[in-house]
Amino acid sequence: MFQNPSDDVLRELLRAAKTIAVVGLSPKPHRDSHRVASYMQNQGYRIIPVYPRGDEILGETVYPRLKDIPVAVDIVNVFRRSDQVLPIVESALDLRPAAVWLQLGIINEEAVNLARHQNLLIVMDRCLMIEHRRLGP
Repeated sequence: MFQNPSDDVLRELLRAAKTIAVVGLSPKPHRDSHRVASYMQNQGYRIIPVYPRGDEILGETVYPRLKDIPVAVDIVNVFRRSDQVLPIVESALDLRPAAVWLQLGIINEEAVNLARHQNLLIVMDRCLMIEHRRLGP
C-alpha cells in the first residue's frame, strides 16, 4: 500500500526545490491550479506552466508539454485527472526532477509504481500549497 513520503522528506524537498513545472496550470485565477501556482510563486519558487494553449500564465512562458521545457525542473506538480497521470510521469522521467507531486484527489497506483521503479520521489493525493503551509519550509 502506498504511503506518501514523511514530513521530513517533504520539508527537505520544499527547501531544496527552486523550480516547479505545473501540468494543467489554468490561466483562470479561480481555478485551484492557478491559486496553488500563484501561492508557490509568491513563496519564491519559479513556476513553469504546462498547458496546451497560451503564451503566458503568471508572467511565465507556457509550454505545451513537459518535454518542451528547456530548463531544469525540481518538482512536477500535476493537476490532471487520475487516468491521465501515467503518461505525465513517463514524460517527467526525462526531466529528472526531484519529485512528481499529484494534487488532492489524484490517485494512480500505476504511476506510483513507475516512479518508484525509477527511484523518483512521488507524492499522491496531497495539495502542494497546503503541505507548504503546514510544513513551513
